[in-house]
Amino acid sequence: MTPRPASGRAAAADRLARADRSRTFPPLPARTGARGLFAESWWGSAWLDALETTALDSARLARGRTYARDGHVDTINVTPGRIVATVRGSRPRPYSAEIRLNTLTDQEWDGLLNAVAAEPGQLTALLAKKLPQALADGGARLLPGPGDLVPRCSCPDHGRPCKHAAALCFQVARLLDADPFVLLLMRGRGERELLDALSHRNAALTAREARAHRPATHRPPPHRPAPLGGTPHTGTAASAAAATDAASGEPAAAGGPRALPGVLARAALADRPRPPLPPPLPAPSRPGHPPALPDADHLPFDPAALEFLAADAAARAHACVSAAGSAGPGDGRRPEDGRYSGGGRPLVPSPFPALPVWEDAVRLAATAHPTAGLTSATRALYRDLAAATGRTTTDVARSVAAWRQGGREGLALLEAAWNPPAGDFDRARSALLAADLPALRPRHNHLTDAERGIQLRFGHDHRWYPYESEPGAEDWWPTGPADPDPVGALTTLLAR
Repeated sequence: MTPRPASGRAAAADRLARADRSRTFPPLPARTGARGLFAESWWGSAWLDALETTALDSARLARGRTYARDGHVDTINVTPGRIVATVRGSRPRPYSAEIRLNTLTDQEWDGLLNAVAAEPGQLTALLAKKLPQALADGGARLLPGPGDLVPRCSCPDHGRPCKHAAALCFQVARLLDADPFVLLLMRGRGERELLDALSHRNAALTAREARAHRPATHRPPPHRPAPLGGTPHTGTAASAAAATDAASGEPAAAGGPRALPGVLARAALADRPRPPLPPPLPAPSRPGHPPALPDADHLPFDPAALEFLAADAAARAHACVSAAGSAGPGDGRRPEDGRYSGGGRPLVPSPFPALPVWEDAVRLAATAHPTAGLTSATRALYRDLAAATGRTTTDVARSVAAWRQGGREGLALLEAAWNPPAGDFDRARSALLAADLPALRPRHNHLTDAERGIQLRFGHDHRWYPYESEPGAEDWWPTGPADPDPVGALTTLLAR
């Protein structure tokens, strides 16, 4: 049989449960001041004791402590039985450090939850972000012991642990100081999941205690099976009448239980005043840079490509936020396309119009690292883009230079000539001669001196784009910024 798909409510609950069992913590700030104990709580110190009692090299531990204190550990992800983070070492690309430990069994969790439900003070301590000593020393061992922490790292050091995994352990101790629920998550259960389970256990415990202290005269009459085709007998005609009244929505008869009046939540909240939304925060001056990802074998993705796309996503998000902020409140701009939809207002083009594959590839290469030279990383990037688009690496490098010079218009001028109408293009030659600059030969939208290896290209945006080549080679490359003044563009080109 084909399994029935989960209902919407069940699927939402499943997503919440999965999210509850994964927590991501931003990089912790570097520690300054006295160099005393790294952990401040007794359970954080117990975590570090489990690390230090099994470490084979105290020098690696000291180096890991220094890494953690100086803020070399990036974002930390905690899931049941596994802690992962990237740690920046002496090389440009960080390493992927990991700590594993066993999770508790279902039987151990039942015992632990029953112990907390039976002692309300333990739950109070947990909610206050403190780990009760009695809970940690109970039947289920929460804190790791010697040999329970299993370190792994992508670095070439085979120490156990290496300084990168040790740095991660020291930072996890700081997380445990702030929130002992992190330890419970490592052992297999999320905070929301635990609080829900404790709520159910407390309700069941309260019900059992109420039944145990209820007088015998108030116990409900025994249930008798209903006759075939009839209705069940619950003891008295009065109770049957009360059940009928409850099912019909009518109040019960005098002397019986009466239904309390109620108000729908949407009716009670319909006229409640809502405070205005706070103003949006200002956009940062420039987009941020994504963290460097570690190199590791057998990854399902290329770390450099992922960093590349993350940098582009940050740049696009920054441009969209800046455009939305400059529009002002209530101006009718649709955030999904950057245009104005209200009547009477001009349509503003999106910061990122749709581009063909080749143009978008050039844009990515030009904007991800706008000041990067021809390094080994950019050479590898150009090779990958050339293979993916059917071009040569020289084509990619030349096109990237054109995009950096003038964006989409700069790339268009690189790939195709056009015939400008009479006007600015014709007046440019006279302006160059009047400035005592070399005479350039016109052809299409180009002004060229092949013997000197210099050229100006006139764009649709009425700017002049300088190009240069080896004399007589006709191998033109974009050089320098575009300029609305041909004299300024050629003067800059000749000064190179």
